[in-house]
Amino acid sequence: MSNVALFVPCFVDQFYPHVGIAALQVLERLGLRVAVPEGAACCGQPPANAGFEHDADRALTQFARTYESYDRIVVLSASCALHVKLHAAPHVAERTTEFCTFLHDEIGLDAIAALGAGYSRRIALHIGCHGLRGLGLARPSEIQAPASNKVRALLETVRGLTFAELARPDECCGFGGTFAVAEPAISAKMGRDRLRDCAAGSAEALVSTDMSCVMHLAGIARRNGNALPALHVAEIFAGATT
Repeated sequence: MSNVALFVPCFVDQFYPHVGIAALQVLERLGLRVAVPEGAACCGQPPANAGFEHDADRALTQFARTYESYDRIVVLSASCALHVKLHAAPHVAERTTEFCTFLHDEIGLDAIAALGAGYSRRIALHIGCHGLRGLGLARPSEIQAPASNKVRALLETVRGLTFAELARPDECCGFGGTFAVAEPAISAKMGRDRLRDCAAGSAEALVSTDMSCVMHLAGIARRNGNALPALHVAEIFAGATT
């Protein structure tokens, strides 16, 4: 596959640049030549969700202008990927995919297994709501359909990794972007509930598809004196050891 671009969302670039580096390393180890254009810093999702449509349109237009020449646009956030797929021009939207979706659907489990990743911990898997319900990364419990979980299937290729079975595997972490600002008490309570479920499953680490969820849950864990490691899926395949 040629002409692939990686989009690293603004909050990952500013707060977790190592996750963007990990994702790039994984894609390159899979034999892809990957561009990381500098022309777009944000897809426009944050202002759009806050009701500032015109500001969001300017950011999305710049995103589309930056990435329109690429055959595949891999986005390191489900919420950003969904925003682009729903609101960008069709020729950009149809080429846009979320990182784990790309690995599962287009690269394939055999190639992922061939990476030889290892992580000897019992992990709690948290799939963000946009990825779960918007992009179909897994089947949410309210849907009466056969079980599926693309992210778990990817992680099952990792040597030594086991799963903490959560009582509510598709529960929201409580972040929700500006929801965490507008309703901080509810947001924090949802995060504490999520962490209690992880603890009940004897999780030794938290692994997620979205760093926004990781940021929220890891912050609550630190405040509660819990040093639970929290990582993005890309870090596992890039060789995380913590």
